[in-house]
Amino acid sequence: MKIILAQPRGFCAGVDRAIKMLEQALEFYGVPIYARHAIVHNRHVIKSFEERGVIFVEDLREIPKGATVVFSAHGVSPAIRKKAEERSLKIIDATCPLVAKVHREVKRYSREGYTVLLVGHKNHVEVIGTRGEASENVVVIETVEDAQRVAAPDSSKVAYATQTTLSVDDTQAIIDVLKNRFPNIEGPSKPDICYATQNRQEAIKKLAQVSEVIFIVGSDISSNSNRLKEIAEACGVKAYLIENADDIKPEMFSDNMKVGVSSGASTPEFLVREALKKLQEFTTIDFLNEIW
Repeated sequence: MKIILAQPRGFCAGVDRAIKMLEQALEFYGVPIYARHAIVHNRHVIKSFEERGVIFVEDLREIPKGATVVFSAHGVSPAIRKKAEERSLKIIDATCPLVAKVHREVKRYSREGYTVLLVGHKNHVEVIGTRGEASENVVVIETVEDAQRVAAPDSSKVAYATQTTLSVDDTQAIIDVLKNRFPNIEGPSKPDICYATQNRQEAIKKLAQVSEVIFIVGSDISSNSNRLKEIAEACGVKAYLIENADDIKPEMFSDNMKVGVSSGASTPEFLVREALKKLQEFTTIDFLNEIW
């Protein structure tokens, strides 16, 4: 079997920053410490922190008044911040800087009287937080069909922003429709989809050119990991999203295949190494290389 590793893969800067902030909070404040939502979307990361005394909650009412709370990398709405302040919580904000940038854009456009078309998954925690900046002026666009149907009170004052972990190609298709329907639409000077997400997606496209099957190591709750699998499949390659090495089954590949391996932006590298060891249990790896 020939194994090709995608590069880059694994932790992005925003994930690495959020994890380090939670680790530092643990060291400084001790336990118990609370986190509002999963710090990043990876079950192994969450479990490791839970074993160290971090308590993850969705509702701030579960946190005792005056306790310490860490906001996840996905960001929160102003309403959540207000509730935290009302409970006198010590706030440590681990919001990814790129997500915070989108929050600022949405807030600015709304303040200037624009209808903001937010491209993303409406139930994703990042989109929920971003929309909360100006819910009365924000419309979530999930598909090309949504973009074709959406209406705005003033078609001359429309802006768009996007979730940071989307597929670049799918997002561009939606934006193209919006630009066609609203010629004066405004948008960010630089793409909202984070550079790490884009780089990993481009690496998957290159990996698909030299692989017969691709394993994406990541959680099914991770948006960016799911997008990597979808992109590999769109390139015509069979792809599997695996939580860990135990998800690898011998029927997924054969001895003479070229197998590509990558991982989501919230996946620790040790899980990739464990996946490689698992593959070695089934067959001999006679070639190992990394592709950029």
